[in-house]
Amino acid sequence: MTTFRDSDLDRPGEAPGSAGRVLVAKIGLDGHDVGAKYVARLLRDSGFEVVYLGIRQRVEAVVRAAIDENVDIVGLSILSGSHVALVERVCALLAEEDDDPPPVVVGGVIPPEDHQALKELGVRAIFNAGTSPEQMVDVMRRLVIDPDAVAAGEP
Repeated sequence: MTTFRDSDLDRPGEAPGSAGRVLVAKIGLDGHDVGAKYVARLLRDSGFEVVYLGIRQRVEAVVRAAIDENVDIVGLSILSGSHVALVERVCALLAEEDDDPPPVVVGGVIPPEDHQALKELGVRAIFNAGTSPEQMVDVMRRLVIDPDAVAAGEP
């Protein structure tokens, strides 16, 4: 597990320090991590504290880290096509382990026809290719403030 921290970041209009804690992980056998690393760096450079778990994580390890690290958001990068089943397990285990689980966001290759199923599982945002960095950071900041602020399919 790697934690990226930029606590000296000071932006006009914002309090110095972290914009929130985000866990970024890849679940299952998906070994392509370029996008997840890009998102981790983007969030870190935008003032978030990022806990990056890396590739080939088990659902149980991701949930345990989310709880142990007391993150504000769980970000899952999935390119394997098994996003609905994996997200279902993450959301169920988070709810079982935590009375107030952090919101889950998903990035990767997520077909539009799966967005509704992910929303019904509790996913707050889906970031497909083409989501601008600014839009992603904005959504993440809103989720830290209000975990129910964003619904799947947005942005």
